[in-house]
Amino acid sequence: MAIDFQTLHRDFLPFIPRVPSHILDVGAGIGRDAFEFWKMGHTVVAVEPLLEFRTTGKDLYQSSTIEWWDDALPTLEKLDNYLDTFDFTLASGVWHHLNLKEQTIAMQRISELLNPGGLFALSLRNGPAGAGKHIFPTELRQVEISAKRNGLIPIFNSKNQPSLMPNKPQVIWDKLVLKKME
Repeated sequence: MAIDFQTLHRDFLPFIPRVPSHILDVGAGIGRDAFEFWKMGHTVVAVEPLLEFRTTGKDLYQSSTIEWWDDALPTLEKLDNYLDTFDFTLASGVWHHLNLKEQTIAMQRISELLNPGGLFALSLRNGPAGAGKHIFPTELRQVEISAKRNGLIPIFNSKNQPSLMPNKPQVIWDKLVLKKME
């Protein structure tokens, strides 16, 4: 079941820049969110470690202002060669694939990649893992503490949202937007 961009990211919509900006989509999958950002007039770096997803995304969403990178959290080390920082970063449905140590490293790295005043929107999944999934618990309070240690302040959170996917009654999501101090 595909969930449309507006529904999935309804909590984040007010925080997405209204003027053309530089956006990082971490764990971009096949690029649906990156393409929506592009349609809003943004320049997008879509980071996705799976070749199959990057290839599909490039085929589905052809745009000269979506740049695809083969990289992954927690370090996003290939972006060391990237010469710019970002106004808005999205990590949707990826944080729970990192253990606590990796989440801490990833928060520091995201902070390094954000412009002062830049925003980081992320979703935190909690609940039982599906079969064969590489999933770790996420804890909103721990994420906020890690964010503050890295110069990011929470400006929005929405707790305990039910999954939009059917047949996942035990999965809940927290949504969080962090702002890099200027």
